[in-house]
Amino acid sequence: MDKLIITAAICGAEVTKEQNPAVPYTVEEIVREAKSAVDAGAAIVHLHVREDDGTPTQSKARFKECIDAIYKACPDVILIPSTGGAVGMSAEERLQPTELFPEMATLDSGTCNFGDEIFDNTMPMMRAFGKRMMENNIKPEYECFEMGHLDTVLTMVRKGEVPGNPLQFNFVLGVPGCTPATVPNLCWLVNAIPAGSTWTVTGIGRHAFPMAAAAIAMGGNVRVGFEDNLYLSKGVLAKSNGELVAKVVRIANELGRPVATSEEARAILGLKPRK
Repeated sequence: MDKLIITAAICGAEVTKEQNPAVPYTVEEIVREAKSAVDAGAAIVHLHVREDDGTPTQSKARFKECIDAIYKACPDVILIPSTGGAVGMSAEERLQPTELFPEMATLDSGTCNFGDEIFDNTMPMMRAFGKRMMENNIKPEYECFEMGHLDTVLTMVRKGEVPGNPLQFNFVLGVPGCTPATVPNLCWLVNAIPAGSTWTVTGIGRHAFPMAAAAIAMGGNVRVGFEDNLYLSKGVLAKSNGELVAKVVRIANELGRPVATSEEARAILGLKPRK
């Protein structure tokens, strides 16, 4: 069993300071939260960016400013910029971070209900995202919110429309309107991925830590962070992303699963060492 890779999704596009005052908006706040997560044991930071007033943006300039500042504070971290952006953004708007040639980026794997909204990821959009990532030598993290999304990815890989093996999946479970966060559903997804693939689970809200424990025991990896869950425990707001990561580390320690450094995570994911 490989060491555990922990990803911190530090701010997302939807959560606000009204929900938790520690949610980061400014560049300085985003760096603070990234560093708190890395210091606690995260090997990867999944990155959305905001304007200073909290408005979600996919601006290439804003991403560059945040990425440069995070690398200054955390030089070894793996950064996975989001190409999901926020609901309603155009494909070209969402693709802006890929122009910075990150080593990884997310690739959302199908349209789905997202609470009261629709998260639009048509086949032409996904082909365009796959083409861009192949051109820019970016390893995708395939974001699967529904069981059918996994089959879509495997079909697109077979057709050469998106980057191929080894594949990295993130199974996002518990979004209202999408696949429920249960261990049987997670097992179904994991059992369907190709040999040699790696996978992460993201449990939304109260499902964050039960899904984390299941993934740790199953040999998978874990994503936590303010994007997905604002609470350390029932009724207790987390003071930082680092607190959420530290709780995953404690669970991993109890279950006897060592936690990977960023350098070790690169080897597990098939990435080149960072210079």
